Amino acid sequence: MSTEADAVGKTSSRLQFQQCKPADLTLEHWIACWEQQKIGFHQDAVHEMLKKHVDVMLNGRKQIRIFFPLCGKAVDMKWLADQGHTVFGVELSEIAVKQFFTDQNLSYIQEPVPGMPGVDVFKTTEGQISLFRCNIFDFSSLIAGQFDGIWDRGSLQALNSPDRQRYSKLLITLMAKGCRYLLDTLVCTKSDFEGLPIKISEAETRDLYGHACNIQLLDSSDTLTGKQKLWNMESFIEEVHLITPKTDSS
Repeated sequence: MSTEADAVGKTSSRLQFQQCKPADLTLEHWIACWEQQKIGFHQDAVHEMLKKHVDVMLNGRKQIRIFFPLCGKAVDMKWLADQGHTVFGVELSEIAVKQFFTDQNLSYIQEPVPGMPGVDVFKTTEGQISLFRCNIFDFSSLIAGQFDGIWDRGSLQALNSPDRQRYSKLLITLMAKGCRYLLDTLVCTKSDFEGLPIKISEAETRDLYGHACNIQLLDSSDTLTGKQKLWNMESFIEEVHLITPKTDSS
């Protein structure tokens, strides 16, 4: 039987989610989320879609360089590093970066990034995981090179719509020859829903990446849970696209 406290908690969660409009997605918003530990977007287990499609990203390759944009403290980074891959991430919140290393019981060193005042890189002592604490738009291939694989879970969705074109252009410049980029997004089907996550349509994905990349829909699954039902959702579709440079197929 649910208690009054449970009901209040559920209502609060629902209101907090819906009242955060796309216009609220400032850098300060995400920093505050980590300061207040309002991180319902974080998952304590390796993402099921990554486990399901990781072989598509790896494509038979060993020890590749994998990039995590807006990485938070994703446990997926340690999972891939344990398989012998070298992992790079970018995260705005220093709290998130430090929590990742603490949660995973990993020693790390913190170093300033040359030529980038105020930006530090946190990396394991053997260098297999490197997390850059900075704004994603301050990052470039000049800092850490290009990558063989990208796991992008919800990062595109964490941006205001006007920033998405800039973001996709950046990600394309980070793709090495043969790069295989897995883009994981959520599609809310309630037409009047204006909270988070922001809807991302198939057409928008193709508009953002299609001029330079081949795009293949790998998965489309209804991941509706009790939490989304609280937000009056009828379905909650999670999609995974494989994005590869067109130059690889020319």
